[in-house]
Order: sequence, then structure tokens, then C-alpha cells
Amino acid sequence: MTTPIVKAVKEQLQHVEIHYLTKKSFASLLHDNPAISKIYTIEKSINEITNQLKVEKYDYIIDLHKNIRTLRLKIKLGVPNFSFDKLNIHKWLLVNFKINRMPHLHIVDRYFGAVEKLGVKNDGSHCNVMLNSKDVVDVKSTLNVTPKDYLAVAIGAQFATKTMPIELMTKILNPIDKPIVLLGGKTDCERGETLTKQLQTAGCTVINAVNQFSLMQSASIVAQAKAILTHDTGLMHIATAFDIPIISVWGNTVPDLGMYPYYPNNKELYAIHEVNNLACRPCSKIGFKACPKKHFNCMNLQDAQAITNDIRNRLNN
Repeated sequence: MTTPIVKAVKEQLQHVEIHYLTKKSFASLLHDNPAISKIYTIEKSINEITNQLKVEKYDYIIDLHKNIRTLRLKIKLGVPNFSFDKLNIHKWLLVNFKINRMPHLHIVDRYFGAVEKLGVKNDGSHCNVMLNSKDVVDVKSTLNVTPKDYLAVAIGAQFATKTMPIELMTKILNPIDKPIVLLGGKTDCERGETLTKQLQTAGCTVINAVNQFSLMQSASIVAQAKAILTHDTGLMHIATAFDIPIISVWGNTVPDLGMYPYYPNNKELYAIHEVNNLACRPCSKIGFKACPKKHFNCMNLQDAQAITNDIRNRLNN
């Protein structure tokens, strides 16, 4: 979600050279991005990279994370820096007292506040993910599906309270008559096997691609899908780079926090399904290992039929 800012900075300040610092596990998302000249990575600590960054003698730091780690980095490098308002008090009020003072702005639009003093404007571009030839999956030969004729499903999320129960996913997907490709990481393997068995028993055409592909290869599979069913998770944001219709299902987190799909000029490309008017929601701005209230109503009360109908409409459009 930082890539629209990177693109705008490069295009509007053409003389600049942009270096990008991120965790090693996310670096593949930035490879081949033409706006970025150099990528630095860390595993955990900025101490791993500080000396190398000092050698670069940067003119500015644009901080789009704004946490203790990046504060320490800015102090160590000692150069002018810009950031944005994370609205932590607003988030705290929403999560703890359900008082919603959040602006109706996506996090990407708020990120642009960090580059205002550089004269950079929001140009309305969506997120960017560049696929090279090594990333592209031939879905016809590898998965036996036809491009733009299958539903991608991101079956997992970082936290359990963001994730649909297997029973709900099965209920939603049972009526789908297009091929279904399941995507996820190593921690999603058991869910993938269980969901595959249940959907196959119901007569669905399902391909279990969980933990079979790299992040960028999974992005390629998403890019070739007709639509994606997803939680509030990374593949949802990756899908926006390819103008893929998104059916998103929200549990303990809420779109009001600003992390919904970023389609600034094409809002009809995504749908949000959530259980409104729950007194306990949002219970966190990120998530938990289990529902603090034990009932998990933010997922268990989802309208499965409405989600199925939404998927069907987008697959048949």
C-alpha cells in the first residue's frame, strides 16, 4: 500500500533516487518496481542495516510506518524526515469505546500526508506489484484452470479473528460452479486440506494451491483470476494491483480503520461483507488468536447467501 506514494514521488520529483527499506519477507513485492533504485532489508532490527544506510548520506527519509523502530532509525541517520498522522488516538477510541472519529480516508490517502511538504500530490494511482517472467504461473498447465474463469480464495489471515471458520467458507463456496483455487501459506495447510475435502464432497471443482507457490507466484494466480474471495489480508491488497474484483469478508477488524481495498477510481470493483451493529466490534485494530468474547459473532453471523450471490455476480459479469 506504499507503492502509490513511491510512484508519485518518482514521477513528480524526477531527479530523485528512491531506496526502500523493508523486512526481508516482503522484499519480493518491490523487485522490478521501476521507481525504486535500491532495496534494503532487515530480519528484525534496524541495527542490521544502520551502518549501510549511513553511507548513503540520504537527503530525506519518508517514514510510512511510524513506529518505534523507524523512530530509532531516523534518530540514527539524523536527516530531515517526513511522516503522516497514524491517528492512534482515533483508533484507540474506536477499538476501546466504539467512538468513531476516523476520517473517511484510506490509509494510502493518509500516507500522502508524508510527502506534501515535498510538493508531491496524490495522482489517484492504485497499488503496484510488478511480476517478472519467473513469477508468472501458467495456470492452464499447472492448475488446469483457464485464466479469468476461476475464483481465487485467500483462505487464511494473520490472526484467527480475521479468518472465516471452515463451516462458513464451505457454505459460501458450495454453490459456486466455477473452479476454485485455494491460496495461502504454510500455516494454512491444514485448513486447505479440510476445505478441499469438504468442497470436493459437495461436487465443487477445487484446486488446493496452499503453500505450493511463492508470494509473487500467488500474486500471479490472483492476477489471472476472475475474482477473489478474501479476508482482511495481504492478498486482498495485492489483488488491487491487478484490478481484480474483490469480495472481502471482515471479522474483528473494520474498514473504518482505513485498510479496505484501495481502488480510488473504481470503487465498484470491491465489496465489503461485515456484521454491523455488534457492540464488541472492532475488538482490535489487528486481531487475536481467538474471539475474546468466545462467540465469534463477527464471522458466525455473516450472511453466507449474500456473499455467495456477490461471488456469482462477479464471476458471471
